[in-house]
Amino acid sequence: MSSSWTLPLNSSLQGGVTLVQIREKNADTGEFLKIAQDSKAICRKYNVPILINDRIDIALAVGADGVHIGQTDMPVEIARKLLPPHAIIGMTCNTVEHVKNAVKDGVDYVGLGPVWSTQTKKVAHPVLGVRGIGKLLEALEGSDVKAVAIAGIKSTNVLHCLHGAVSPSGRPLDGVAVVSDIVASTDPLNAAKRLSTKIKAFNSAPSPPVFSLSLSSYTYTADALKKNVGEFLCAIKKFAPLVHQITNNVVTTQSANATLALGASPIMATAPEEMEDLSEAAGALLVNFGTIQNIDGMLASGFHYNQNRKPVVFDPVGVGATQYRRTSAAALLNAWQPTVIKGNAAELGALANSDEVKAKGVDSVGQGFSDPAAFVRNLARKERAIVVLTGVKDYVSDGTIVVRLSNGHPYLGEITGSGCMVGTAVATFCAGASMGAASQRNDDAPEDGRLVRGDMLAAAIGGVLAVTIASEFAATRPDVKGSGTFLPAFIDELGALTPEKLASRANIEIL
Repeated sequence: MSSSWTLPLNSSLQGGVTLVQIREKNADTGEFLKIAQDSKAICRKYNVPILINDRIDIALAVGADGVHIGQTDMPVEIARKLLPPHAIIGMTCNTVEHVKNAVKDGVDYVGLGPVWSTQTKKVAHPVLGVRGIGKLLEALEGSDVKAVAIAGIKSTNVLHCLHGAVSPSGRPLDGVAVVSDIVASTDPLNAAKRLSTKIKAFNSAPSPPVFSLSLSSYTYTADALKKNVGEFLCAIKKFAPLVHQITNNVVTTQSANATLALGASPIMATAPEEMEDLSEAAGALLVNFGTIQNIDGMLASGFHYNQNRKPVVFDPVGVGATQYRRTSAAALLNAWQPTVIKGNAAELGALANSDEVKAKGVDSVGQGFSDPAAFVRNLARKERAIVVLTGVKDYVSDGTIVVRLSNGHPYLGEITGSGCMVGTAVATFCAGASMGAASQRNDDAPEDGRLVRGDMLAAAIGGVLAVTIASEFAATRPDVKGSGTFLPAFIDELGALTPEKLASRANIEIL
């Protein structure tokens, strides 16, 4: 904190900061004491607690509300003896063992991270990413210890952090610690206000998953899902959304034709430099992992689509085949939040670190999951996304309910790219759902804390049904003699789908 800190601190408190930590690594004791005294006086005007980093002597001298200590600082037991009875003690934790020890030592909160890399301080521990924070939160379950995420957090990624950093059972963060996004801003008041608005909106939104437009009391039925799917198909044909696809080069043509058949417009673009503009123009993004080229484009695309609150569909084709694919998938999922994750048993099993299903290239081998419904529900909770498990029967879950779909024809398994076209159809239906929702709302409405607007569970179901039902119609045509004649007929039937056709054929079970 520099000598010109008074105005920025005052502005950030006006903008909504709810706790201040004074951290001075390079100041001498006299200078640190003066900064702490003046900071406390400003914080008291706003009734905001103030903590001192590391220096218990400074905290005692100014009557601060507590301290924040690191793993190599004074032990909690001694700090507790020195400080007043109700003083707050927080501790930085980088591992599960750190968290367990902090809980045992009786801290009031833990700072978990680093979530992302940061220029504020030298990071001594590996970056955890939002998914890694969930493991640390799991160690807090059963305790009253609060948790905040630390390192690299800003207004452009705070929703991803809050949404994605949860324990397997759903234990969320209690807050986030922010430095550079406010302190280094030329407008700290509005920088703090942007963060505060997003955090408050997220906390007031329906309980996660937050991908449904419906109220939390909404009850899904097979008929209601059929109705929603039909409405989304109509929205696709009405708005003709642009569907951005970073997909493998084996299926680019089939995927583009499937998008056009459904009534949307495809664009296949991979350059990182295009992603910001495309995220504003397109209705949804598909990132298909089949041939990993230009990982920078994949990283940039999801980030910008998250910023514009557009649906992101992740299809981790063959993710379990190589270590490079596994590490690349982890990098993507830590960089941005997918709306839907779609894959076969081997692919989703690899993401979940399950050994029930083995991979053979892009295919699954073995008997499959012993309880696929439980698997997709648990993975959806873990990844905070809609999960689509494709197979002879398809399973879709938002982490709460599981829907089993029993449509399709064996010819789908005999053509290249049928699974990839499911990803394309899901992204197209997500675009339709999102644009349909947008047409019914006031775009000037305040931030509502959702990463995506629209019923994404029903949209994912719609994408699967479109492909599987079109395959049934195509396979029974007299001009179809096998897989070679099936593919063009299948594209024809995708284009001929109507809400009535979908509703009449859809085999939906809510488990």
